[in-house]
Amino acid sequence: MLTLGDKTINGDKLCSLADAIRDLVPDGSSIVLGAALENAIPFAATHELIRQGKRNLNMIAPISDISTDMMIGAGCVTEVTGAWVGNVSGGMGHNFRRATEKGEPHQIKVHDYSNFSIGMAFFAGAYGLPYVPLKSILGSDIIKSNPRIKMANNPFSDGPDPVALVPALKPDVAFLVVQRADRFGNSHIWGSTGLTQEASIAANRIIVIADEVVEPEVISSDPSRVLIPGFGVNAVCHIPAANHPSPLIGKWKRDNAFFHHYHKETREPENFQRWLKEWVLDLPDHEAYRTKLGGELEELRIEGEALSAPANYAVE
Repeated sequence: MLTLGDKTINGDKLCSLADAIRDLVPDGSSIVLGAALENAIPFAATHELIRQGKRNLNMIAPISDISTDMMIGAGCVTEVTGAWVGNVSGGMGHNFRRATEKGEPHQIKVHDYSNFSIGMAFFAGAYGLPYVPLKSILGSDIIKSNPRIKMANNPFSDGPDPVALVPALKPDVAFLVVQRADRFGNSHIWGSTGLTQEASIAANRIIVIADEVVEPEVISSDPSRVLIPGFGVNAVCHIPAANHPSPLIGKWKRDNAFFHHYHKETREPENFQRWLKEWVLDLPDHEAYRTKLGGELEELRIEGEALSAPANYAVE
């Protein structure tokens, strides 16, 4: 029998999200959530990490919307590596601000990046580079606030030519929401993918959360949509609407009202705790979460079609 987390080719990796997180995400892990930017954020994983009481996590979040903010307020996070934590609809996250300004519920350490520099750090981690040189952050305070970034002179220049050296990022775990996957870990993702491929290749472990599980023949029929092959995946979890309230191209619309409600309800810490109890802690899993949403979730289902043209992969 396949051991959970084994990357054996053609091994059955289908399991529950609770089992995947329990076995593959120990306390102290560095985690990527939201690698596809505002699209396909794995909120089901966020909720389960909170339910299991994971601690001392380093959230590496190019864009996490309210996901990282939620985990900070729940006491799961001690470090944040990224450009921004907040609510795209409402502004900076209230829990993030409380933690950085007041140390509530506890102080967190922030490793400051721009969106581009964290993307390049993933690129370095994916391709086995120790660092990447770039210039886009020259003149910014990021170089002052993040001691991990070093300054150097371009060795190919005849005169002064400063460059910033951004070290590679190699997360412990990357969570991906995909439109469909097979039980062996091969998946299709389309639309905005952001840093999905770079962050996943750089990560030591990959947990795929599939809106739909299909037969392998469906995936192999269109190999160009496979960003991460199955042999790099540790677990596959079948969870419809795992991205809610973020969008998933071709499947689910963004729930703008939910984001606005979260921002309003979390302005004060006691109100956040009430919200967390109602929407996360009192619900055993994402199925119960979908049931609680009821008809509101069904209204977010994308019914329209904007199909791509067929691609011919014939080689004869």
